[in-house]
Amino acid sequence: MATRSRATFAKRQREIARQERARDKAAKRVERTETRVKLDRTSDDPDLAGIVPGPQERLYDLPEEVKKEAEEEAEEEAK
Repeated sequence: MATRSRATFAKRQREIARQERARDKAAKRVERTETRVKLDRTSDDPDLAGIVPGPQERLYDLPEEVKKEAEEEAEEEAK
């Protein structure tokens, strides 16, 4: 029967180095999130003044009165 060999010193050193790199990466990740520049979403840009988030009203929809007038004109032309 074969006996299990002990973990080698080099293997243990590689594992320690891997854990240290993981800790460094996690620390950098936290630092980036803390120092991230927050954008000011409320601007005084006149081009964006009337825009509201969400679905917008269609520009090509006609008011009901104009639609009725157009239908009546189409009926008169058909006669």
